[in-house]
Amino acid sequence: MALRRGKKRNDAASGKPAKKAGPSRGEKLGQIKMAFSMTRKADSKMLPLVLGAFVVILAVFVALGITLGHPIYLSVLGLLFGLVVAAAVFGRRVQKTAFGQVEGQLGAAAAVLSNMRGNWRVTPAVGFTKEQDLLHRVVGRPGIVLVAEGSPSRVRNLIGSEKRALARVVGETPVYDVVVGDDEGQIALKDLEKHFLRLPRNIKPAQVNVLDARLKALRTNSAMPVPKGPMPTRVPRGRAR
Repeated sequence: MALRRGKKRNDAASGKPAKKAGPSRGEKLGQIKMAFSMTRKADSKMLPLVLGAFVVILAVFVALGITLGHPIYLSVLGLLFGLVVAAAVFGRRVQKTAFGQVEGQLGAAAAVLSNMRGNWRVTPAVGFTKEQDLLHRVVGRPGIVLVAEGSPSRVRNLIGSEKRALARVVGETPVYDVVVGDDEGQIALKDLEKHFLRLPRNIKPAQVNVLDARLKALRTNSAMPVPKGPMPTRVPRGRAR
């Protein structure tokens, strides 16, 4: 017991993020069932596509097995490959449906950012306009990423203002900016996580903790009220790639 406490203290002192306990098998199954139910209601093509992918792959392997004289071996292999492909198709449909549900809502980008894989520290709505354009701040291995959603002409002012505030405390830490949208030079909501994963790793994990703590001490916009309106907080995750 004492050893575990000592290890926790050492991790905190070294700046390592505490390991989070993953969901249990029952929780994972519950999440899959909920995602299946939600997606099936919103996407009538999901179930036929998933079943069709499984049947086609299995049929190809069975046919190959009969042709090559190894029907049992290749049928089992086809069953496994069919399940993998069906799961991939299911993940893509879940993700497409999830983005379709939050796209266009206030704070849709914040919902996606908060559910990304990896050690990302997301602070939503660090800046906004009266027209409800939003600016979110993300701290991670690339450094700092400012994510704006709204009118490109208005959010540029938000980005510039936040960068000037950050310059006082972040030193040489890289600061990136992203505008969410479908126009040229913008990043589509569905591609946001992919864009983050492609960014270079410029700082160490321990520095992420230190930088995040330093930025939280900044109260640049803390006195400003968050814009009214419901902000989506969760996007169902798929394994789309």
